[in-house]
Amino acid sequence: MFSRVTTFLYGVVSYFIFFATFLYAIGFLGNVAVPKSIDSGRTAPLGVALLINAGLLAIFAMQHSVMARPWFKQMWTRVIPKQAERSTYVLISSLALILLFWLWQPIGGVVWNVEQPVLRAVLYGLFALGFGIVLISTFLINHFDLFGLRQVYLYLRGKEYTQLRFGTPMLYRHIRHPLYLGWLLAFWSTPTMTIAHLVFAIATTAYIFVAIQLEEKDLLDTFGDDYARYRESVPMIVPVRIGKAN
Repeated sequence: MFSRVTTFLYGVVSYFIFFATFLYAIGFLGNVAVPKSIDSGRTAPLGVALLINAGLLAIFAMQHSVMARPWFKQMWTRVIPKQAERSTYVLISSLALILLFWLWQPIGGVVWNVEQPVLRAVLYGLFALGFGIVLISTFLINHFDLFGLRQVYLYLRGKEYTQLRFGTPMLYRHIRHPLYLGWLLAFWSTPTMTIAHLVFAIATTAYIFVAIQLEEKDLLDTFGDDYARYRESVPMIVPVRIGKAN
């Protein structure tokens, strides 16, 4: 078993690998300061590129969803310390993204290209806003708990981990999943949409809406009637209420 110090250091390293991956994702999607971005020129035949990219997206989706399920956590914590479970999830999620960045096959081909300077600036602004919403949302629900640092810090100090209370700070008062809204803005807000970027955006959007259903089932199991009432009164993604909350 890991010692308390080893577990804490493991959590810190896992966090910094995540944060470096998050920063790289900005460059990868925004075509800024990375050796190969999502919109680079094609390097493989179209069919091969599509198969590789689909496989990389499937690996990430499966890992991200399966490891987040309570039944997997119960099984997994028989192998690793319970206090390191979240850090391990963060680390493996980051490694899955690093694999995607490394092996991603650009396809080329332009689906749309916005040349008007003001509209291009608006789209770049929405892209930046998306990543900003993602980061802000994590802090609103406790960034350090979400990425495993709180768990390993409490373990280092010999304190028992306590489940965070259900709350709806700021953005969460208007939509249930601002973090996912941020990702959607980041994925779709681009003045130049290539085929590879479109495939990525469609696949990740589909995954987000599947992930929301799985996540909300877990939240209902954890917070019960509090979350049920919240789900009934607050929209899911779009901060506009049409009939019942979506």
